[in-house]
Amino acid sequence: MIRAVLIALLAASAARAQEPRSSSKAYTSAPASAAKTSLLPPDTDLIDEPTAGVLDHGGFSSRTRFFNQGGVAEWLSFGVYPRLNIGGSLNIDQLLGTGTPIKVASPELQAKFRFYDGDRIIPAFAVGFDHQGWLYNRPEQRYNQRQRGLYFVGSQEIGVPGLQAHAGMNISDFNSSKVFGFFGLSQNISDKVLLMAEWDNVRTYSDSRLNMALRTYVSPNLALDFGGRGVGQGGHFTNGVSRGAERFVQIKYIGSF
Repeated sequence: MIRAVLIALLAASAARAQEPRSSSKAYTSAPASAAKTSLLPPDTDLIDEPTAGVLDHGGFSSRTRFFNQGGVAEWLSFGVYPRLNIGGSLNIDQLLGTGTPIKVASPELQAKFRFYDGDRIIPAFAVGFDHQGWLYNRPEQRYNQRQRGLYFVGSQEIGVPGLQAHAGMNISDFNSSKVFGFFGLSQNISDKVLLMAEWDNVRTYSDSRLNMALRTYVSPNLALDFGGRGVGQGGHFTNGVSRGAERFVQIKYIGSF
């Protein structure tokens, strides 16, 4: 299935391969007017939720997240064709601190193709695949918080300048074919701070998650995120791991070749 998704994305992008490496208008998730007034690269993701933004052709990003119990997750993503990003991620538990042993999960794949750029009325749209989950359950050999899987997402500026809405749906498990939803809001404040909130994994209320974070821009290419996941949740997963809220810190750098 992963191979089929990648073949479809590459085939769709090949028709656009002759396009010039255009300005940020083609790839950011904001309308053209907003893109011209911002010096920041596109927000390709909020906290856990993807947006319709993609890296420019020839761009790359590195994202490192530090979370509960010394865990570290690392993502690398590349703009391999116009509107097409491909990357991978790695989750390591107990890498920091005194916890042992260090537990490394299998590397996971991500891909995203932005097939419509949007305008002032119609959102930008992208389709993608993300196999990175959270809180790996080793006895059951799966993530307690399942991977996003195949997803469809739209992004649009609404109401006031800098306020964007992001919404989509995903299928994480092709055996069950259950469809989940996700919704997010982000507010850019003078290219200095991005406020983010998202409601993720929406199918049943008990399994959905409220995530909130603040992104500060050290420079146009370097950002720091401070936030929490699963705000207000409680209880435990089947392997005894807490379902409660967790704090995280994340570093993200975007550059180009």
